[in-house]
Amino acid sequence: MQWRVNIPPLTRILLLLLLVFSGSYQILRHGIDVDNTAGRFLALIPQWALFTPWVYFTATYSEQNILTICIAGATIFYGGKYLERAWDSLEFGKFILLVTLLPNFVASLVYVFLFAISRNDNLALVVIQGSVALQGAFLVAFKQLVPEHTVTILKGAIKIRVKHFPALFLVANTLSGIILGTDTALVLAWVGFMTSWTYLRFYKLQPDLSTASTGNSHLRGDASETFAFAYFWPDAVQPPVAAIADGVYNALVALRICTPFSAEDVQMGNEQATARGEGGLPHLLDRGSTRHGRSKQEEAERRRALALKALDQRLHAASSNSKQQAPESQSVAPSEAAILTVSTAEPTHADQS
Repeated sequence: MQWRVNIPPLTRILLLLLLVFSGSYQILRHGIDVDNTAGRFLALIPQWALFTPWVYFTATYSEQNILTICIAGATIFYGGKYLERAWDSLEFGKFILLVTLLPNFVASLVYVFLFAISRNDNLALVVIQGSVALQGAFLVAFKQLVPEHTVTILKGAIKIRVKHFPALFLVANTLSGIILGTDTALVLAWVGFMTSWTYLRFYKLQPDLSTASTGNSHLRGDASETFAFAYFWPDAVQPPVAAIADGVYNALVALRICTPFSAEDVQMGNEQATARGEGGLPHLLDRGSTRHGRSKQEEAERRRALALKALDQRLHAASSNSKQQAPESQSVAPSEAAILTVSTAEPTHADQS
């Protein structure tokens, strides 16, 4: 039987760009590299970036070695294949452009600023490259779409839910930047994470998945409580993180940079999150294997629990509304009874006369 890999078109293009740019970078660096040609024309060097603006895009797909090429390839293959099918090629393309260009641009500004205050030439000549920002952005997107999905490693010895991956990713890159000196990866990881979360939280058009919606209706952003910034972190640190995040958010709202979410927006966002959780994540790795039967069962139980919780919230809201309307119906009842009494009394009076 012929084995066929079905890859969406944009994901296929990104994989091709990764091979072309990373291969060209290796050839230029180890073959005919003169005056750091590879770094200047494919990777991003802050001092030269204004003269070669295309590097804000190519730097993401110009990896340094075979290991990082494999990691980037796996990220684009599995992450891109799922996200492009979940969003469609156009929305996925907008997301890719944003999380590719903006993190590289911000990272170059960071190093220009550090050079300006320290006058260290090495900071202006640092090479910024790799798919770290793209990896962080994809993890944020998966946190939004399937936060409760469980990834099993080493035949079930390690189980990690998708919602924990962004925090683990940031912690790992932060420690690596401090201890091993991979500071460019540290900057790209944080900027990629923040770029992806800001876009998905406030700006991206989301299809309305609620049962009451009809047609091609869309919602802007994701106001769900589970996608708030504090929920990316462990429970123990969520209160202080939430306090800081709320302060920044309120300041941005006061400056009219952000539009505040209404209570209805939050409720609809929670319903959207529940609907996405019920949809689940296709098993991209197991190809129908029965080894993950138990994890599938656990996933189904979690989805049922989320659906029951959402149903309970709706019933509670409906009962509250009915209690508020009850006094109004009681005040109307006497007048209706009086009308009925008059209407029944009139014929009796006519008979006596």
